[in-house]
Amino acid sequence: MKEQTRWFGLVAFVLICLGAGGLGAIATTPEIDGWYRTVIKPEWNPPDWVFGPVWTTLFVLMGISAWLVWKPAGFRAAATPLALFAVQLTFNVAWSWIFFGMHQIGWAVVEIIILWAAILATTVTFFRRSKPAGWLLVPYLGWVSFASILNFTIWQLNAGR
Repeated sequence: MKEQTRWFGLVAFVLICLGAGGLGAIATTPEIDGWYRTVIKPEWNPPDWVFGPVWTTLFVLMGISAWLVWKPAGFRAAATPLALFAVQLTFNVAWSWIFFGMHQIGWAVVEIIILWAAILATTVTFFRRSKPAGWLLVPYLGWVSFASILNFTIWQLNAGR
């Protein structure tokens, strides 16, 4: 694989991940000052401004991670890990639409558990291909673990409203 192709791959993977974040933001952003303001949240809920930088960083790390798995031998050689990566990325976008777009906090809990499992499966397969690629997904898994607890707590606090 040509060096130029490898660098193009890095840019493409990062842009795909940032694009997924953008798709989620379409559902999320209009709801921050609207519906989400009315939702009861725990005291330990991070301030709204934290989420953008955290997710941007995580999407960049995810893109680099996928690139590290793809780079040595391309798509065919990394079909399973990259397919899992695409699945978890799809679930990531879907969560935003379920939670923010449809205001379905309880269903978002179910979805984020599936997302977490997909991230774990992706992380395990990435570690088998590239230790750095696997480690780059660990902060993402950690953040979604936290987000899962937060989502569950918000669901509990707003049940019956």
